[in-house]
Amino acid sequence: MVTATALEAELLELAGSVPDPELPVLTLRELGVLRAVHVEDGDTVEVDLTPTYTGCPAIEAMTLDIERILRAHGMREVTVRTVLAPAWSTDDITPEGRRKLREFGIAPPRVRAGSGPVPLALGPTRTVAAERAEDPDPVRCPHCGSAETELLSRFSSTACKALRRCLSCREPFDHFKEL
Repeated sequence: MVTATALEAELLELAGSVPDPELPVLTLRELGVLRAVHVEDGDTVEVDLTPTYTGCPAIEAMTLDIERILRAHGMREVTVRTVLAPAWSTDDITPEGRRKLREFGIAPPRVRAGSGPVPLALGPTRTVAAERAEDPDPVRCPHCGSAETELLSRFSSTACKALRRCLSCREPFDHFKEL
């Protein structure tokens, strides 16, 4: 394993501070999409970026923002590579990112036990007592914390979020889906 240089660590921190274009409350570091920074010849840098899903429309904006901030820091040439393996997972979102999502009014994705595919269970959209008994970690309302929520739409403002409503406080909210 190659250890990052001090300059690479500094540039990784700078690139990681770029806000996500679709969720500006999160940085690319907190979202977990920034994988690595490699410096060659002192002023040429290559950045590895993994989108949240293949075809993510925000990848172009992320790339431009990373190029801008690293050039402003003295890098002559910046190349941002889209890296699809290993695939991004909602497990890559940092605890700070999850906190910020909740404070912004978006239910963060639940942390999965283990790794591998996310199981898909088809059934009623409402969170009922029987479903909660099977699911020890229900989607909680980011406004009041209630586990009594219902799915309104599998897709919300972006493909990676679902639209839900709290049955206790009646507020709608986005839920960042687990991937």
